[in-house]
Amino acid sequence: MMEEKPSLTIVRRLKAPPAKVYAAWTRPELMARWWGPDAGPVLSAEADPRVGGRFRVVFQTLDGETHDCRGEYQQVEADRKLVFTWQWVTLPERRSLVTIQFRPIDAGTEMTFTHAQFFDEAARDGHQAGWSGAFEKLESLIAELKSAVDSD
Repeated sequence: MMEEKPSLTIVRRLKAPPAKVYAAWTRPELMARWWGPDAGPVLSAEADPRVGGRFRVVFQTLDGETHDCRGEYQQVEADRKLVFTWQWVTLPERRSLVTIQFRPIDAGTEMTFTHAQFFDEAARDGHQAGWSGAFEKLESLIAELKSAVDSD
């Protein structure tokens, strides 16, 4: 029997249509504006959102540490679903899996984010804190994009 590995699920309701939220996950110039757990800068972002395509984001946290994460897209359904592997360049043996579903709702998009197959609970808890911080920035970016579109 396979041991159940820790996972986490975060559901966020974002005030923008699924296409905008999906774009924030798949367009490097947008990824660079919200990735990472705190106000530290994103140093580089690359994405090739197709099955077998890869992404890589390098960011710095406010403590000055540089983090390099990457993965490969396994499922890509524009504006609906993304599934990709996740690994840190410093711990390549610890691969986990991210699944994001984008569901249209009246107010915009319900984003269901699941990060599964963590090495242990400490890794899960660290990622939960990190993603929560990143999603705060994602919400701000979405609001910014929405107001930019609304004012066109």
